[in-house]
Amino acid sequence: MQRRGALLGMPGGRKMAAGDLGELLVPHMPAIRVPRSGDRVYKSECAFSFDSPNSEGGLYICMNTFLAFGREHVERHFRKTGQSVYMHLKRHVREKVRGASGGALPKRRNSKLFLDLDTDDDLNSDDLEYEDEAKLVIFPDHYEIALPNIEELPALVTIACDAVLSSKSPYRKQDPDTWENELPVSKYANNLTQLDNGVRIPPSGWKCARCDLRENLWLNLTDGSVLCGKRFFDSSGGNGHALEHYRDTGYPLAVKLGTITPDGADVYSFQEEEPVLDPHLAKHLAHFGIDMLHMHGTENGLQDNEIKPRVSEWEVIQESGTKLKPMYGPGYTGLKNLGNSCYLSSVMQAIFSIPEFQRAYVGNLPRIFDYSPLDPTQDFNTQMTKLGHGLLSGQYSKPPVKSDLIEQVMKEEHKPQHNGISPRMFKAFVSKSHPEFSSNRQQDAQEFFLHLVNLVERNRIGSENPSDVFRFLVEERIQCCQTRKVRYTERVDYLMQLPVAMEAATNKDELIAYELTRREAEVNRRPLPELVRAKIPFSACLQAFSEPENVDDFWSSALQAKSAGVKTSRFASFPEYLVVQIKKFTFGLDWVPKKFDVSIDMPDLLDINHLRARGLQPGEEELPDISPPIVIPDDSKDRLMNQLIDPSDIDESSVMQLAEMGFPLEACRKAVYFTGNMGAEVAFNWIIVHMEEPDFAEPLTMPGYGGAASAGASVFGAAGLDNQPPEEIISIITSMGFQRNQAIQALRATNHSLERALDWIFSHPEFEEDSDFVIEMENNANANIISEAKPEGPRVKDGPGTYELFAFISHMGTSTMSGHYICHIKKEGRWVIYNDHKVCASERPPKDLGYMYFYRRIPS
Repeated sequence: MQRRGALLGMPGGRKMAAGDLGELLVPHMPAIRVPRSGDRVYKSECAFSFDSPNSEGGLYICMNTFLAFGREHVERHFRKTGQSVYMHLKRHVREKVRGASGGALPKRRNSKLFLDLDTDDDLNSDDLEYEDEAKLVIFPDHYEIALPNIEELPALVTIACDAVLSSKSPYRKQDPDTWENELPVSKYANNLTQLDNGVRIPPSGWKCARCDLRENLWLNLTDGSVLCGKRFFDSSGGNGHALEHYRDTGYPLAVKLGTITPDGADVYSFQEEEPVLDPHLAKHLAHFGIDMLHMHGTENGLQDNEIKPRVSEWEVIQESGTKLKPMYGPGYTGLKNLGNSCYLSSVMQAIFSIPEFQRAYVGNLPRIFDYSPLDPTQDFNTQMTKLGHGLLSGQYSKPPVKSDLIEQVMKEEHKPQHNGISPRMFKAFVSKSHPEFSSNRQQDAQEFFLHLVNLVERNRIGSENPSDVFRFLVEERIQCCQTRKVRYTERVDYLMQLPVAMEAATNKDELIAYELTRREAEVNRRPLPELVRAKIPFSACLQAFSEPENVDDFWSSALQAKSAGVKTSRFASFPEYLVVQIKKFTFGLDWVPKKFDVSIDMPDLLDINHLRARGLQPGEEELPDISPPIVIPDDSKDRLMNQLIDPSDIDESSVMQLAEMGFPLEACRKAVYFTGNMGAEVAFNWIIVHMEEPDFAEPLTMPGYGGAASAGASVFGAAGLDNQPPEEIISIITSMGFQRNQAIQALRATNHSLERALDWIFSHPEFEEDSDFVIEMENNANANIISEAKPEGPRVKDGPGTYELFAFISHMGTSTMSGHYICHIKKEGRWVIYNDHKVCASERPPKDLGYMYFYRRIPS
């Protein structure tokens, strides 16, 4: 067999003589596939890194899974899967050759092999040209076969290669402007019936008509009912009352409250079962008193909320007019904007500036990558680690070097500078199945932060959970206005929301003068002068946080009726990292989204020890419970299990009574089930005890009834038992002849999925070498079981309430659903501005204009 040359960048690479090609590929033919319509073909980005065809080592695409890997990671995939045939893609970028007159000569090559290739480099420059190179590489000997090679390759291989090269991007649906174009016009929009029932919808203060939820609310466009949406895959969302209302009435269209802007809103058709466009949305909303188009033009053609004052905000936050020094290296890597992805970029920059997240993901990089599932693009921990390594390694943030530039000129070759990374793969995964974040519209950074925390909670690595640094307890005190009795409850939260105390502005006279000028300018159609920003003392916002607020509806057993009360909130524990959100956004009376243009003197050092919860005070009398607490006997788990009822005999009337109180339907079913159909009041107490558990809203599943979850864990509230895979699934795997430790390791690596665990076992023949990892997981599981034997409260890292500011996220624009986000982070004693892919030293950090602030605890 003749061997010629070496594979580009791969030591030991070999080229094959033409007559040997067919013989060489014969053993690998069963593993070579032609992409089907549902296959995702990744040819622009490595699954474990941000390497691309533009990288020095190019990109390798598995001809069986169609996953892509950089030179550093392709061997890992080969060892794990045994897949031997990869397509190697390399794009060479060169400076154009100039003619005598200075004009560009015709390109020497114009081989565009990588059709529909997503690259983030500007290859449309008049000064650049490129040449694409593709070849097949066979591992482990790195034999290479140049492409195209139609004459020598088997027909199946040729078809597969052509299909890979011409395949569409897996991110096609996330490209800018494609989301809206894909939405169909609802067939019900033109002739929608709207009832003349006198319903008028206020611009704020919404609440589901069937439960107490105040988020994810939908307005039915026929009768004006405001009801909660369905529950999402991550247990967030609502209780599905909007869908139930459609099934009862047949009214087909609903619009999501909070998304209405002059440009449109999110409209869903229950009948068509998909998001739709309503070309008459303004008319349909006006029927309920919502004027989405109430925006006045000005002489310069801009809208009132987009004139010079907003430009000033953009200039200040972006530090325009100042020559900012670019920064490079580890921790100074930017994230490229995918078309309104700045909310994600800002949050992730702040998250990965926290040591606990750095250690959890980047610190565990080898282990996470080695034990990732067969498709690492669909694994949260793998993608978090990939993003964290991309931001912190410095590999994708290198300054231009003069010697390199001279060498490039001599070789007429252009090496694109690594200036930021693209979070396409990360965004595609974390937003999967989420109706908001999966779109290409701008989103609320605060909502994404909570969504990310939820994902971290559900995919934690071992016993460690980095999101615990944000977790704290809030003590809520409710006092009945009639009996003066009180009730203390605790809830878990991850950020502190501060209202904007506009009445405390220190420049009221200036604001009044501006308002008079604004009205005069509107009447006379003149441009507005520069906006006077309201200056709010931080102490006023902090006071507003802990001040009493009215509670419209809460149960008082003393009256056995709904009573009015007053609620106050305090910290039952202080988190290690405190995230503060300034609630700047609201709706005007005309339903147009507005943002308070305020400046708040956020302190660098923060002391909130005076907000520590105090509990029941002398002289206070507690409100009695609705019913006596349920007492679980001290019998063994097995005896209790024998008393449980058949899931098909659950009292649905009790379930619905609980659901009408606003609790998730599946949680209500479990409550009635585990209390033995003893009624809604007894089941209510079960809910109060178990509502903080991670699987609280998960469907009821029982051994012997088609489920795989441990009933004992549900009965005793074992929140930590999710570290140990269910015994039922372990038994299934061990019955096939595999070791118990091997089954546990496979299930832990695949989030307890039986099918994926079996795939994992077959792809890890080196299991015996990794016994330390299994022992560690077993120890973690045993530790959790021991800790659950002594029930404890929610995981919190309490300490002193003194903090220092280290990061903040600012928003520019009139609504969280539009505009732009920027992050400032304090690193190595100086502030740094992260504006998408641009990372620079900050000269004037606008700490008074932030939207979210990140504080770290000061050690005592």
